[in-house]
Amino acid sequence: MEIVNSVSFNSIGISRTRINKTVKVGFQPQQIGCKLTKTCCEYSPGTSRKKQEKYEQQPQNVDLPQLHPKNKKKPFPVPIKKMLQASRRDKRLAQMHIEKPLEPPKNGLLVLELVPVAHEVLDNWKVLIRGLSQLLNVVTVYGCRKCPQVHVGPVGHQIQDCYGSGSQRWNSHHSWARGSINDVLIPIESYHLFDPFGRRVKHDTRFDYDRIPAIVELCIQAGVDLPQYPSRRRTAPVRMIGKMMIDRGEFVDEPKPHRSEDCVSLLAELDTFSNQQGQSPSPSNVQELAERTLKAYLNVRRGVEQLMSKYTVKACGYCSEVHVGPWGHNVKLCGAFKHQWRDGKHGWQDAVVDEVIPPNYVWHVPDPSGPPLRSSLRSFYGKAPAVVELCVQAGAEIPDEYRPMMRTDIVIPDSEEAQMVA
Repeated sequence: MEIVNSVSFNSIGISRTRINKTVKVGFQPQQIGCKLTKTCCEYSPGTSRKKQEKYEQQPQNVDLPQLHPKNKKKPFPVPIKKMLQASRRDKRLAQMHIEKPLEPPKNGLLVLELVPVAHEVLDNWKVLIRGLSQLLNVVTVYGCRKCPQVHVGPVGHQIQDCYGSGSQRWNSHHSWARGSINDVLIPIESYHLFDPFGRRVKHDTRFDYDRIPAIVELCIQAGVDLPQYPSRRRTAPVRMIGKMMIDRGEFVDEPKPHRSEDCVSLLAELDTFSNQQGQSPSPSNVQELAERTLKAYLNVRRGVEQLMSKYTVKACGYCSEVHVGPWGHNVKLCGAFKHQWRDGKHGWQDAVVDEVIPPNYVWHVPDPSGPPLRSSLRSFYGKAPAVVELCVQAGAEIPDEYRPMMRTDIVIPDSEEAQMVA
């Protein structure tokens, strides 16, 4: 919604004058008298500014970000002008054989201030997965068989917005099936690297590396030690001249992971595939569990954003592939737009938080016990991330940052009333 800057005027004087004008009506000129009214106004910008500031603090509704078309590359999160300036600066230093100044974690060392943040993110990640697996026994989640859309509620909605194969025969109606935790929290995986500055993952060696959640890999590289997935902790910094690495230390072979029952149980808490619906017991206090799960989700997003401000995370500009490390891998598995031109290679660029932990927006159901959502009233419905919608329907309070998106202040009319709206 766009806000039009408005101004307010105070009337301070009104004057009227009469003017006689001669006009031609047909072939005969006639004299017509008209009155002119002059109003003198005084401009007072204070009132409009206060109203605008009040709306910006508490907006009633906010539109979702537009979906990026699949036949175009994603925009760069960093302006390309700044990227070119940094590239030219590094090139000048390389031409003068001057070592590139690197700070942690760009030089392979840990950022000590972010080590507690990484542990906190991993702990909240465990709470989030455990809470969602239990809340799925209380709140029903549906997934469409034809398209990736998800709905949270007792029954599937009737909004005709399915774009899957064969949807035209069903008038764009969804074909709902019972969903799981992977429909609520979309799994984004990344290759685990023992040494992010070591050998790059190639297409032929891709099966030599484990695939784990990207959030877990980010926490491991930020200082979390897991015996199942060891990581190299450097004591000497990496040295570079331009794009050439002059000192990275010797190549160290990855040690064999230590497997035990404790490690297996720990990995079950970190992966969504091992926490499917029905395996976790039903909660006793649903509202308290929903509040704790929603708080963990907000803390995970906040912590991941803080870690990504220092540690490099790459994302493909065409598909959903994510890689945690100073540069992307060389696996040729990109099947997105014009992948033939790139020989299946990914187009790496800096990632954003929504690519590491996708929000997965779903329609907000104001009354779960009411009638299902209809297409005729879709302009009155709001949306929210699937995790937020699931926790809210389980009894959690709506966070303030998601209220405008969910359009909680809008009264949904009946179908007959909606048709009378101009």
